[in-house]
Amino acid sequence: MSSPTSNAPAGDRIAKVLSRAGVASRREAERMIEAGRVAVNGNQITSPALNVTQKDRITVDGQDIAAPEPPRLWLFHKPTGLVSTDHDEKGRDTIYSVLPDDLPRVMSVGRLDLNSEGLLLLTNDGGVKRKLELPSTGWLRRYRVRVNGRPTDDQLEPLRKGIAVDGENFQPMSVTLDRQQGANAWLTIGLREGRNREIRRAMADVDLSVNRLIRISYGPFQLGDLKSGEVEEVRRKLVRDQLGLELEDPSGTAQKKPKNVARKRKPGPGHPRQKPTSKPPSRKQR
Repeated sequence: MSSPTSNAPAGDRIAKVLSRAGVASRREAERMIEAGRVAVNGNQITSPALNVTQKDRITVDGQDIAAPEPPRLWLFHKPTGLVSTDHDEKGRDTIYSVLPDDLPRVMSVGRLDLNSEGLLLLTNDGGVKRKLELPSTGWLRRYRVRVNGRPTDDQLEPLRKGIAVDGENFQPMSVTLDRQQGANAWLTIGLREGRNREIRRAMADVDLSVNRLIRISYGPFQLGDLKSGEVEEVRRKLVRDQLGLELEDPSGTAQKKPKNVARKRKPGPGHPRQKPTSKPPSRKQR
């Protein structure tokens, strides 16, 4: 008896291959295929329901696509005033307007809203993006949050237990009151889900107004001392180890280093972006 997968077509879906080659996202690639812009072995295709292998020649608008890059991951310190999408219907500036021109085509892992800043992960691989965003991954995201008011532990306790806002249930958050600074207070907040404007909405529900929000970590990846607007690639060995990926280049080095991407000297032991830590971030990061 044949195995359940013995009749499965060889290779990968054409849209996935186009995405890995940096042509477009999978959805965009599917639209390009339906528009008749893609050909396989000289034959125009109009359906993405096709598997291809390395032996197939794929062209887009008559041009051969590039060889796929291995999965890569970057840390980006997103400034305020930028949206995290490719295009904005309101014409606002996006993160892509400030990223280095020679950075490969990248996608953001999750989002930070217009008025939020801090760590945003970028990847060239749709599979990595989906894996990092899966609720089952459950990686802790930590934020430094400044609120207007004088919060008390009693006021913050509902957030630690989990609340419902506008009929939407929010999981319990870790909330630490760090210090009072005049009319404002600084909090450190940790959560394991990425609902839209979750922290701002939760704070408003306990009568606190957020006037600054900085993401300082996403799972084992730390903002550290990365300056606003800077980009830094995560060593491939760390990407492989943290995500359980098999990489073609196991050396841990970056195959291609964009000229304008901020590069640091190799950090010593215990550097926050090279060694996962469960310890709360330093208050010096305020």
